[in-house]
Amino acid sequence: MAQAVEEWYKQMPIITRSYLTAAIVTTIVCSLDIISPYKLYLNPNLVVENYQFWRLITNFLYFRKMDLDFLFHMFFLARYCKLLEENSFRGRTADFFYMLLFGATVLTGIVLIGGMIPYVSESFARIIFLSNSLTFMMVYVWSKQNPFIHMSFLGLFTFTAAYLPWVLLGFSVLVGASAWVDLLGMIAGHAYYFLEDVYPPMTGRHLLKTPAFIKSFFAEEPVVMARPANVRFAPPLVDQVPPN
Repeated sequence: MAQAVEEWYKQMPIITRSYLTAAIVTTIVCSLDIISPYKLYLNPNLVVENYQFWRLITNFLYFRKMDLDFLFHMFFLARYCKLLEENSFRGRTADFFYMLLFGATVLTGIVLIGGMIPYVSESFARIIFLSNSLTFMMVYVWSKQNPFIHMSFLGLFTFTAAYLPWVLLGFSVLVGASAWVDLLGMIAGHAYYFLEDVYPPMTGRHLLKTPAFIKSFFAEEPVVMARPANVRFAPPLVDQVPPN
């Protein structure tokens, strides 16, 4: 069993493995009272006035206490982060990292701006950790890129992946969790989906092009399609043969 888990962990792509490891370690360390969550949560005043810039990162790593909700989010983090990195972003590690950076920036900006708006500022003031929202963003992006996959929720009913974020949002409301956390993830996910998959074909402009300095941190591996063994491929058609 332990060996199987180790193999599964080693086979994870680099960003998924790093994020999952950081999230689990941070949550365990806080659960053991080695580090207080109060030193990790998003506090704009402490970031600006006391230069505690690490809070801009650590608030995405802590997933509250280790309970069923924690396991639930670790499952979604491991599953959908891995699916995105291995499929949609296969061979594009830098682009995947930039997607997460974009999502984290959008989520942070929404919370900061929302905290200054009357009538909703109280709701945003309670959102001090954005880890769940970033995970939900990945679920949303995956559902948009794979809308026709059939899924089942707890074996109760089936639906296509396009409705997965809404099903999870409804479940969160039913169990008494804050809908804002999931909604923020959906907003950030839709912003990325629109700017990456909808806007470029419409205008011919790509606003989310990954900066060169981020690409320099990652060694991109070319995607190679392996030829199956013992399979003969048909020769090209006559009109496909290039002239001499």
